[in-house]
Amino acid sequence: MSTHPTISIVTCSYQQARFLDATMRSVLAQQYPALEYIVVDGGSDDGSKAIIERHAGELAWWVSEPDRGQTDALTKGFARAHGEICGWLCSDDLLLPQALHRIGAYFRDHPEVDVVFGDALWIDASGALIKPKREMPFNRFVFLHGYNYVPQPSTFWRRSLYEQVGGLTPGFDIAMDNDLWEKFSRHSRIAHMPAYLSCMRYYLEQKTTAPHMRQRGHQEGTSVMLRGSQLARACVGRPLLGSALRVAARATRVVQKAAAGGYTARAPNELLPWLKAHATDER
Repeated sequence: MSTHPTISIVTCSYQQARFLDATMRSVLAQQYPALEYIVVDGGSDDGSKAIIERHAGELAWWVSEPDRGQTDALTKGFARAHGEICGWLCSDDLLLPQALHRIGAYFRDHPEVDVVFGDALWIDASGALIKPKREMPFNRFVFLHGYNYVPQPSTFWRRSLYEQVGGLTPGFDIAMDNDLWEKFSRHSRIAHMPAYLSCMRYYLEQKTTAPHMRQRGHQEGTSVMLRGSQLARACVGRPLLGSALRVAARATRVVQKAAAGGYTARAPNELLPWLKAHATDER
């Protein structure tokens, strides 16, 4: 692998002009010398297209046209990607400074690793820090029987593995990342890099906050769990056993996250000025 392996980042967006410029600038400002940046917009009419056009000269490819939702948009973007390493950044999230340099160096120095995730900062709609999300290493039992704790915008993988598992699964609208991580974990070890790589926004207007979408997400997550866990399948129709599994997963998570410093973490002081200067800019 070269000194700077090619990294393909796909940003999917729909009606997110409020955040899109800050998201795109957080990627382009990385100044990573082997970046392939792809933006897939679902035909927004809120000014998003003009924002993308403003940065078009720095993009490998972009489109603004109707699609069948987020998973379809991401699939379309990754079909155009040629990078050795891939990841996606939703149009309301941000990459932190030097994130891509850290990822490129990690994959260069760890040829045995096909997937790695870092930590994240939770921010609100205005970009104010909510809390740091320092994570424990990947634990498949906790992931399947607890919840998907892997921060999506801080997760990167080799394109060869993505192709091996068949990419994103059509039909998943909320838990597409959950589904992809489970498929990855069946074929490769998922590593954890203890470094803050991204900001994840949490705000009321997110699609996952709507009751019907939360229900959809729960259904999709359950299907991933049942597919990936023989124990979960054995508990169907046996609610007490299912509850015991969830309690065991939660207890394991508490112990391992505490050991990783997840409950006492503080946002690095050097990132706070950057947040103030960039994350609050919603042009």
